[in-house]
Amino acid sequence: RRILHFVIWLTLQCLCLAQYHYHIKCPKNNHPEFKFPSEYKELQRVYEWKNLQYGFPSEQERQELLRNGRYNPGSPIPIDIDVYYPTNGARPRLFVTSPRFGQGVPYSLAYVTDVQGENGTLLQAYPSYQWHSSHGGNCDGLTSVYRVHIDACGQMWILDSGEIEFMQHCAPQVVVIDLATNQLIHRYRLPETSYKAKVSRFVNIFADIRDPPPGGQCKDVFAYLADPTSKAIVVYDVTGQQSWRIENKFTYPDARFGTHTVAGESFELLDGPLALSVTPLGLGLRRHLVFHALSNDLEVAIPLDVLNNATNWRAGLSASLSEFVTLGRRGVQCASHAISRKGFLFCGFLEPIGIFGWDIRRPYTRENVRLLALNPDTLQFVSGMKIVRRPSDGREELWLLSDRLQKIFAGTIDYAEINYRVLRCDVDDLLQGRGCF
Repeated sequence: RRILHFVIWLTLQCLCLAQYHYHIKCPKNNHPEFKFPSEYKELQRVYEWKNLQYGFPSEQERQELLRNGRYNPGSPIPIDIDVYYPTNGARPRLFVTSPRFGQGVPYSLAYVTDVQGENGTLLQAYPSYQWHSSHGGNCDGLTSVYRVHIDACGQMWILDSGEIEFMQHCAPQVVVIDLATNQLIHRYRLPETSYKAKVSRFVNIFADIRDPPPGGQCKDVFAYLADPTSKAIVVYDVTGQQSWRIENKFTYPDARFGTHTVAGESFELLDGPLALSVTPLGLGLRRHLVFHALSNDLEVAIPLDVLNNATNWRAGLSASLSEFVTLGRRGVQCASHAISRKGFLFCGFLEPIGIFGWDIRRPYTRENVRLLALNPDTLQFVSGMKIVRRPSDGREELWLLSDRLQKIFAGTIDYAEINYRVLRCDVDDLLQGRGCF
C-alpha cells in the first residue's frame, strides 16, 4: 500500500515546462518501474522528545501557569525548525515553534538549550519570555508562531498568526529579529485587505533576499506567506511596505487528497498552500515561487517577476492564471519542502514515509523524483524542513522536524514514546547516497 500511493501518477507524463525551464524537452513516456532500496538511508537524529520540555523564569511561574491552564504539558505540538550559525564560529542555535492550538502552550517560539529534561532537551522562550507571556493580551509581543525563516543575513522572519485556540487576538504580523543581537528590527501588521477575518490562518513564511551578502545589503526583500485556511498566498513587499493576496484555482486543495494517512492512521484536513520556496539565485533560470497545498498532490510555480508586481493581481480569482506553471503530480501529499542552492527540491512524503528529491531543472516526473531516505518510524509527518549553509566549509545541511501529527489528530499519541524528532544530513551526502553519519 505504501508504494501504491506513490506509483499512481497522472497518465499524462509529458510535462512541457517551457515557462519554467528554457531548454528542456518533454521526456518520452517510458518510465522505469519504481523500486525502493533494500536498506533505509538514515538521517542523523539530533534531538528527540516524548513531549516538549519548557523552561520558565522560575518554578513559581511554572506552577502558576499549570494552575491557570496556560501550561498543559500535553498541549504543545512542535511544527517547525530553523538553525542559525553565528558568524563568530560559535555552535549553531536551534529554534523550534509550537503554535497555540490550545490554551496550554506557554510560548510558541523557543530555542533548544543544552539542559536535558525527563522527556527531552529543555526549551526556552525566544526572543524572551516576556514576548509571549501576555497570551494575546499584548499585540506588540508574539501570540502564536507557526513557522519561521532564517535568511542569509542572520535575520529571523517570524510569522505570527495572532490566534490562540483558533480565536483571533491580534492581527497577523511579520516580525524580524536580528539573531546577532536578539533585537527587533522590523514589524509589519497585515492590513485587513490581506487576510480574511475569522478564516485566515498564516502558517508559513519564506523571505527572498534579492541582495544577499557578501555584496548586498539585505534590503531588497519580498516575503511570501502561506494562508491555507483561506486558500491563498500573501506577497509582502518589504521595501514598498504593502502586501496583496493571490487566491485562485492553483492555491486550492483537491478533495481527493483531503484524507491524510501516515503509518496506517488517517485524519481529514482540506488545506490550501503550505510549502513555499524560490528558485535560487545563480542558476541561470527564470526565478519562480514553487509551492503546493497540503491537501493536493500538484506542484505549482509562478514567476517572481509576475508575483512581485501588485498590479498583476487586481482581477482577483482570474488574475494572471496563464502565468502559473503546473510542474507535475506526486500522487500523494507532502508537507514542507525546501530547495538547495544547486536547485534540488526536497520533500517529505506522507506515504511512503520518506524524503524525496527532485532536480528543478528536470521535468517533475516519477523517474526524476528520487527516494533519498526512507524510515517509517522517524519520518512520520515532516512538518518542518530547512536547508542551512554551514559557514565553516560552505556545505549545506538539510534539517527536519517530524511530529507524528496523525497521532495527535487521532488521539493515539503516547507520551511514553519518542514523538518529536529533529534530524539532519549534509545535502551532498544525502543526494549521493553516502548516508548521514
